[in-house]
Amino acid sequence: MAEAHAKNHDYHLVDPSPWPAIGAASAFITAIGAILWFHGHGAWLLVPGLIGIAYTMIAWWRDVIVEAHSGYHTPVVQLHLRYGMILFIASEVMFFLAWFWAYFDASLFSGEAIQAARTEFTGGHWPPQGIETFDPWHLPLINTLILLTSGTTVTWAHHALLKNDRSGLIWGLVATIALGVTFTGVQAYEYGHAAFSYG
Repeated sequence: MAEAHAKNHDYHLVDPSPWPAIGAASAFITAIGAILWFHGHGAWLLVPGLIGIAYTMIAWWRDVIVEAHSGYHTPVVQLHLRYGMILFIASEVMFFLAWFWAYFDASLFSGEAIQAARTEFTGGHWPPQGIETFDPWHLPLINTLILLTSGTTVTWAHHALLKNDRSGLIWGLVATIALGVTFTGVQAYEYGHAAFSYG
């Protein structure tokens, strides 16, 4: 029934989903929980928010997979899903471009900040007063290598998928996830042992 129904139209007609509302509520709880945690009130609200986000992701992806196998994803819908992913990646590129722009503006042109009266964050020099920079040849280098290696392992998994090599796909994804967890752990250790605080 679903496959016959999907072939007669080009629209993405699926059952109403609770996941956008649950995901938004979980994100709001996570944001409030993070603010409370940053101000020393504990992580009692942050943890349920993160659990809610993780649950929403798993359940929503499960529903999308069920919809795909039920024939709801017509060629037009598949094209629009690809457009959505392209726009998501483009938004991430813009997000990181803004971060790098702000960093390079503050670090390379800190002297010009004095002339423009923009010294409230850096004090007119780089690095700002009270900031002891990380040695780039220690943990940052290790984390960069981990990040580049994870790009290699996910490419390995992708090529295994294209060749219908299930074992290679699984090992590539397991290696990528392990490297991602390791990267996050090294980041947490690095910033947890920084010589300065963020608050």
